[in-house]
Amino acid sequence: MRNIKCIAIDDEPLALKKLVTYINKVPYLELVAECHSAIEAQQVINNQEVEAIFLDINMPNMNGMDFAKSLEDNSKGPVVVFTTAYSEYAIEGYKANSVGYLLKPYGFDEFEAAAQKVKEICEIRQQAMTEVTTQVDDNGTIYVKSDYKIVRIAIEHIRYIEAMSEYLRISCDDRNKPVVVLLSMKKIEEHLPSVKFMRIHRSYIINLDKITEVKKNHVVIEGDVSLPIGDNYKDTFMNYLNKKILTK
Repeated sequence: MRNIKCIAIDDEPLALKKLVTYINKVPYLELVAECHSAIEAQQVINNQEVEAIFLDINMPNMNGMDFAKSLEDNSKGPVVVFTTAYSEYAIEGYKANSVGYLLKPYGFDEFEAAAQKVKEICEIRQQAMTEVTTQVDDNGTIYVKSDYKIVRIAIEHIRYIEAMSEYLRISCDDRNKPVVVLLSMKKIEEHLPSVKFMRIHRSYIINLDKITEVKKNHVVIEGDVSLPIGDNYKDTFMNYLNKKILTK
């Protein structure tokens, strides 16, 4: 993966210097600007690509929380990690779609853990650069865009589909790694045959042919993967299952 372009924002010179030092120690982070205010950072974002922001909260003029909420809330917006001396901002920080919250004084290990989360998000985004359309063809396959290429997937090999924010992870029994695509659950449901696929949770669609067990509120899929059954989907799934159970 290419380096992640990031900026550091803090109105305190010593805190900013520490943040810059830590960023420069992480090989996959590329510092493109160090800013003393959110207003200064906005000018940077307007003029060049920024993929991640390490951001103090308590700053004059515009605080970091308001600045984060003003950013694009989609796959194109920068990934945000907050830095602050005040723990009471933690819940609000996660509501602002941040992926990390560093409580001052934080050490390099904590910073590196937050940077790793940033890397994971950026990798997923990089794998799914363009929104995907899918269609099941006559041969029972779909085509999706993933990682700068078009991937052909035979639906018979799909085990389950997992939603992660605006992305999907399609797990297949003939692939070592899931296929990651930029697509909604609703969109892919429209193109999968309902006789073979069912949504059992707001985050999961399963291939009914891949079920090995059902126990309590979980479905076990081939590969010994246990997936939860959501309350809103339980009745539909159990009605399907009851029709399949052999009785005297």
